[in-house]
Parts: sequence; structure tokens; C-alpha cells
Amino acid sequence: MIFRQLFDAESSTYTYLLASRAGGEALIIDPVRAQLPHYLMLIEQLGVRLVTAIDTHIHADHVTSLGDLRDHFGCTTMMGELSKAECVSLRVRDDELIDIDGLQLRALYTPGHTIESCSFVLEPRSPKAVFTGDVLLIRSTGRTDFQNGDAAMSWDSIVNRLFALPEDALVYPAHDYKGWTVSSIGEEKQFNPRLVNKTRAQYVEIMTSLRLPNPKLMDVAIPANLACGNVTPSLASGGSLTGPVPDQ
Repeated sequence: MIFRQLFDAESSTYTYLLASRAGGEALIIDPVRAQLPHYLMLIEQLGVRLVTAIDTHIHADHVTSLGDLRDHFGCTTMMGELSKAECVSLRVRDDELIDIDGLQLRALYTPGHTIESCSFVLEPRSPKAVFTGDVLLIRSTGRTDFQNGDAAMSWDSIVNRLFALPEDALVYPAHDYKGWTVSSIGEEKQFNPRLVNKTRAQYVEIMTSLRLPNPKLMDVAIPANLACGNVTPSLASGGSLTGPVPDQ
């Protein structure tokens, strides 16, 4: 299997490129528009054909490259079924199986960070890894105070759904602000400070008391990402399209 973890330093975003084999079909998860030239170069160098581009949720800290990748490769753009992104060509249901050239992912509806957030389980018959978007981060969790986020939903998604996966399943989030690249379900169950020895009510209290500032590019990124990365001139005039955002 081909697996690449890519990083956008401006927004601290991880993007994942996967393919079952050299020369085969590939998918990409949470691509950042600013990194598009790097994706194009890597896909060409690896000799794979991009057929699916996935966003785990509507990001508020950067502009997605879903639309650009679709225009370049003719690939399918994919999100969870509750996504309101107008240009997504396929909305996957909870527990729906995605098969890309023998590489299988299972969509797992995990709201909380946003209402449409989905995680994706790699090789679901014997889960090897899960791409958690922003709902579960390494030793942290995604903020729940905008885009119909909900702390109680976040707890349920993490504790009842993600933590039901095997403990050795690797956790690959959409962000990390400390330089950590991967965790596991077992590690997060044991060491995540927002979850260990906490009740659901205590977790809700922690999340509702964070008082984080709004992402500085939220007014640009969210409308653009609802259009799969199409930034209108009026929005773009606000400044750079990427920037660090506290998602935790």
C-alpha cells in the first residue's frame, strides 16, 4: 500500500494520500489548496491516478483543494451525507463502504466538531487506522463552538464510536499543533487529558469553557469550502487564505 502523510505548516493541517498499489487508483483526504502543486507533483511521481478527494468536514482554517483536484483529475469529491458543500459529487452515509482499487474505507459519522464531520476507517474488516478529521486529535479534541458543533455529540462520537475500534488502530487526525504525527485508539483512551477519567458532563463543561478566539480566516474559508475551494474576489481580498487556527 502507498501511504503519504503531508503537512501544511500555515494551518497545521495533515493531508493523506493513499493507494493500494503503484500505478493504481488513489484517494486523498483533507487536501489544502495552498499545497496543490505538491500534490500534483507527488501523484505524478508515484504514478497513481487520483479518483477520489475527501474532506472530513467543512474546514474553517484553510481553503480546500477539492475543487481544484476535481477539475484537474476529474476525480469524485466526497463528504459525509450532511455536508452542505454545494459541489460535492458524492455524499457517503454512516457505515458506507468505499472501495478504491481494493483499498477499503468505512465512513463513520462522528459529529461534534461540526455537524457533518465524518471519520474514515482504513480496512474496516480488521481496522488498521482511522482518519479522524478534527473530532479526535492527538491528546486533544476538536473545538465544538461553531458550525453547529456540539460537545455532547463530540463525546458520543469519540467514546461510543471511535473508542469502539481496536486499540491498536492508528489515529491520523486532520491537525496537530505540537508536531505529533500519529497516535492510536489505545493511547488516546489512556492518555487524552480531556477524556481520561472524565464523565460526559465533565467533558461538556471542559469544551464549553474553552473560550477560544474565532479562526481568523473563518469568514473566508467556510464560504470557499462550501464551494469546494472556489474563492470569490470579494472574499480573497481579506488577505491570505491560510493561517494557524486553534481547533483544540
